[in-house]
Amino acid sequence: MKSFNSRRARAIMVVIATGSLVLTGCSENKGSSSGKDSKKDQAEAAVQSKPVTYGDAAASTGPAEEVPGAKPGGTIEVYQEAGLSHLDPGQIYVSDGGQVANLLFRGLTNFEEDGKGGTAVVGDLATDSGKSSDGGKTWTYTLKDGVKDQNGNVITSADIRHTVERQYAEFIFDGPTYLQTWLSGPKYRTALPDGGFGDKHLPATVLDTPDAKTVVFHFDSPRPDLPQTLAMPGYGVVPEKTDTKAKYDTAPVSTGPYKIAEYKAGKSMKLVKNTNWDPKTDSVRHQYVDGFNFDFGVTESTQTSRLIADQGASKNAIQLTGSVESTQIQDVVGNAAVNKRTIKGYQPYVMALNFNLDRVKNKAVREAVAYGVNSKSLIAGEGGAYGGDVAPNLFAPTLPGYEPTYDPYGRLKTPQGNIAKAKEILKDVPAAEKKLVFAYANSEAGQKRKVAIVDALSKIGIEVVAKEVDAASYSEQVGKLKNPYDMYINGWGQDWPSPGTVVTPIYDGDQVADGSPNYSHMNDPEVQKLIKKALTQEPTEAAATWREAHHYILEKVLPGAPLWYTKQLQLYGSNIGGARYSAESSYIDVTRLFLKS
Repeated sequence: MKSFNSRRARAIMVVIATGSLVLTGCSENKGSSSGKDSKKDQAEAAVQSKPVTYGDAAASTGPAEEVPGAKPGGTIEVYQEAGLSHLDPGQIYVSDGGQVANLLFRGLTNFEEDGKGGTAVVGDLATDSGKSSDGGKTWTYTLKDGVKDQNGNVITSADIRHTVERQYAEFIFDGPTYLQTWLSGPKYRTALPDGGFGDKHLPATVLDTPDAKTVVFHFDSPRPDLPQTLAMPGYGVVPEKTDTKAKYDTAPVSTGPYKIAEYKAGKSMKLVKNTNWDPKTDSVRHQYVDGFNFDFGVTESTQTSRLIADQGASKNAIQLTGSVESTQIQDVVGNAAVNKRTIKGYQPYVMALNFNLDRVKNKAVREAVAYGVNSKSLIAGEGGAYGGDVAPNLFAPTLPGYEPTYDPYGRLKTPQGNIAKAKEILKDVPAAEKKLVFAYANSEAGQKRKVAIVDALSKIGIEVVAKEVDAASYSEQVGKLKNPYDMYINGWGQDWPSPGTVVTPIYDGDQVADGSPNYSHMNDPEVQKLIKKALTQEPTEAAATWREAHHYILEKVLPGAPLWYTKQLQLYGSNIGGARYSAESSYIDVTRLFLKS
């Protein structure tokens, strides 16, 4: 990984502006004691963060700093339980797709970590993290020389414009919406319904490309978070010449160090070197190995068993977004030789039991579930203290504004559930309203969660009808507005460390749509007012408003019951080099891996 020692002095500290908090990134967590003391872990998650810098041209210039001991050659085996829901960058908004995206796609900016707690936003396709003017309302990007896609076509400003405009098309429904809504408002699709594929384009007063190397964004209010927004996988470039619209989701064109050689959806994928990727233009990624072989359908228990045994191809294998299977955690952490081959860290995710507010309209039912659900048994299924901590509220310990003692439903005092309280709330509720349909993923983790939910809620008088959903399309299925489910477990982590990236995506009524992370379909007038207020305030004032919104959401609306905060424990083979925890992705850092022999 590139050293920041000489470049940090020339980097620009993140500007604190309207509605934005300082961006922070958790430091590398080797986790020697992680999981043994939840309070200590949460404290480390809060204090081991440093302000992120916005990198200048020097910080954004490749090649990336060499990884000590790195050698070229060989193929890494990748174990993953569920298949990928999307390969189109515009559709990627979940962790597995994000990991793959960093191997295949490049955007205007990217995150760079130094492994010591330092995180920067640097120019990826762009020469730097961006130049702002007009009080942060205008951002200008200049493209680097020599950046090509896998077909040898030079990336120009027309490709960047096309990448932005195609996000307006109807076939893009699962990706982030920050940039589109900032440019064209919450009903952005009406501004460009054909997604730029026809003769109509966004006006130059919104998105300007005055020449082949320059891209200018114009907003109606300051957008200090734009550089980290553009670093999201969902804004990876899609070359205009080779865009096949909806079909692009199965055969995308690479701009990163690797390209797809073979893809069998839900079964396997083979990545090989992209010979048109130029390391001199990339300050983040490496291309040490010849390729990656993805094996989908490998359960976490099988992944863990193979990696503990460390035989044959498993010596060259990693877990992509899977974790050490809960029943085998002690086999890993209790064996010093195996434990050396782990990465551990606190994740930014809050797991919640979300209610479909279109169906579960009685708040008493939602309150009873919030009191009665058993976080202790759910966490046991995740691996106990190594897998997570009880969540008393909807803000994670890694988020600025986290309140560790804010616990309106007594989750910390009664993590196993307050059965008496829940029964008291339900005593006058009609029987028909006490029958709830629960959707769960058909994965090992999903099965464990189903058992815990059914067991806990049956004790308080709730009849749970459990419905199995394909794990690969789980988020897509429960993300449909007309889904047939009353409740489902989802996890959400900030897109960057600001409460606005939690409250706005999942509780903003303007975001209610198919594919939106507003899984509860919440649209509350008071919350809408608070969101708009926070987005026009200075940081200190905004923090107080986000806190007020958080309390109102949890106490007055209750769109979901907080369950647990997640931790990561992953295992890799003995021949894998360069492995470390990425605080930005919350998984193994795939940009720097190599094979030792």
